[in-house]
Amino acid sequence: MHLAPDPELAAFRQEVRAFIAANLPAAVRRTLERGGRADRAELTAWTRTLHARGWAVPHWPQRWGGTGWDPLRLMIFRDEIQRFPAPETLSFGTSMLGPVLYTFGSEAQQQRFLPRIATLEDWWCQGFSEPGAGSDLASLTTRAVREGEAYILDGQKAWTSYAQYADWMFLLARTDKTATKQRGISFLLVDLRSPGITIQPTRTIDGGAEVNEVFFDSVRVPAANLVGEEHRGWDYAKFLLAHERSGHARVGLAKLRLRLVREAAGDLLADPGFHRRLVALEAEVKALEMTQLRVVSEERRVATGASDPVASILKIRGSELQQAAAALWLEAAGPDAQRWTENDDGSDAASAWLNLRKLSIYGGSNEIQRTIIAKTVLGL
Repeated sequence: MHLAPDPELAAFRQEVRAFIAANLPAAVRRTLERGGRADRAELTAWTRTLHARGWAVPHWPQRWGGTGWDPLRLMIFRDEIQRFPAPETLSFGTSMLGPVLYTFGSEAQQQRFLPRIATLEDWWCQGFSEPGAGSDLASLTTRAVREGEAYILDGQKAWTSYAQYADWMFLLARTDKTATKQRGISFLLVDLRSPGITIQPTRTIDGGAEVNEVFFDSVRVPAANLVGEEHRGWDYAKFLLAHERSGHARVGLAKLRLRLVREAAGDLLADPGFHRRLVALEAEVKALEMTQLRVVSEERRVATGASDPVASILKIRGSELQQAAAALWLEAAGPDAQRWTENDDGSDAASAWLNLRKLSIYGGSNEIQRTIIAKTVLGL
């Protein structure tokens, strides 16, 4: 396949880079360069800056604010956001729920929620994992019982990122106890201000509190908040997870971390062993970028309800390389890494290294992704 530089794509990359440089506050960039995260106010402001330019949800259909860009431009845009670095939009709304709603949601749901996702007027979180249902998501036990024009929701979700900030949660709940475990699940939209909901932070190993447990005690959810058909939530979840995993390559973020490694290494770059490992990792990131280029240039599309092995490949290698880059950054920081403070934004090498242990687990563990590849590619 021919991957020679395209002058139009090069000009587009420069346009994106110039826009970010002109519009992103310097303080936000400094936070992200340290490995930290934008807070809610900063992310909201940046999302609305992108929205004013027409770039908040570039991958969506044009009817709902998308750009109509081809896959290569979408990849370049994401790469420039990550490597600058600038905040990425809140993925729970823009990359997960949004595609589910404009593909399977009712017209009323689309009209109500999609514009507010694009401007971050509604902060969404994801209610999939439970204490006994993580990678084996179909084993979930949270239940929703239909009573007239509402569902009564009871159960618990775990590892719910940023639920403490969220207005809404999209979740999976069991609506048919007699069906096979994949067939008796429904996809619901839940207002987190509803009575009967308790959110309890979970302290993580890096000292942060980005994840939470969420408890539901007889919570009334309007039946109009059912997405698609009752009992077909597993199909919608697979569709969502395939979209989520395809974004886990994060080549631009790996490039950023490798730049931080070089900046922190100093005299360590003269050490042959360290330098060899750094160069090898840079080559692996380039190989992942070429793989991603091949995928998007072929304009692959995730099939509804199907597991896409390419998404699994990108998820595995992307998570592994981000972890490897964080480990080198920790080593390059040397004694300074011992001065890390418990915080919520991962803004140093040690807390970032600790936080990124999650990458090979969430979104479907890498072991699960290898099983998907074995079944769909190798036929095992």
